[in-house]
Order: sequence, then structure tokens, then C-alpha cells
Amino acid sequence: MPLVTLTLREQHPPAYKTALLDAVHAALVATGVPAADRFQRVIELKADNLRVDARYPDLERDRNEQFAIIEILWSAGRSVKVKRGLLKDLMTRLAAQDVDTEQVMVIFQETTWENWAFGGGRQPHI
Repeated sequence: MPLVTLTLREQHPPAYKTALLDAVHAALVATGVPAADRFQRVIELKADNLRVDARYPDLERDRNEQFAIIEILWSAGRSVKVKRGLLKDLMTRLAAQDVDTEQVMVIFQETTWENWAFGGGRQPHI
């Protein structure tokens, strides 16, 4: 069960957030995540509460107000190949939505199945 967290500045319209989240979900499904397995949250911050370096580590232009952090928390064990494939697919999907992919940071976090309880304290995968 991936849990996706989108962090960005608070001025973005709902359509922008939807475009980002839909692209993430589609890319996850393409890696084998079930289509119904959609858990996403949005954290919107005032500009002074989201401080990032303008170009670290190798951007050709400054990050701007469109900057977004996408965190994907999912079960451990996915290969580097799967992660790189997801990134490539995600960037293609975002570019098709006119999202500047240079303004998107993606972070993968992994956890093991015993750390998930989907509801009622049940852990169906262990």
C-alpha cells in the first residue's frame, strides 16, 4: 500500500494538485500497485514554511513557486530498476500535464509489511 504525500506551497489550484496526484497514482499502478490502492495526502505550506535550495544538486534553473515534493512510502523490496522506471513514467505523465518536472522532487521511503494496518488493526499481508 503506497502512501503518497504531496507537499507544496498553498496557492495551487485543485486542478494542479489533482494532475500531480493522478500522475503519481498512474505511475504506481504501472509498477503493479492495485488501482484501488490509492492513499494520498496533501500538505500545503505558506511560502516561508517551505525552504529549499534553489538549484541543489544540479538544476539548470532555480526552483520556483511550483516546487513540489512527492513522497512515496511503500513496502520494502522494490528494485532500483522499478524505482527508476516509476520515475521515468511519472516525469512523462507530468510533462504531458504541462508540469515542469524540474520543479518536482521525489522521495521513496520503504517499510516492511508488519508496519501497515489498513483498518481495524488488521494486517492482512502478514
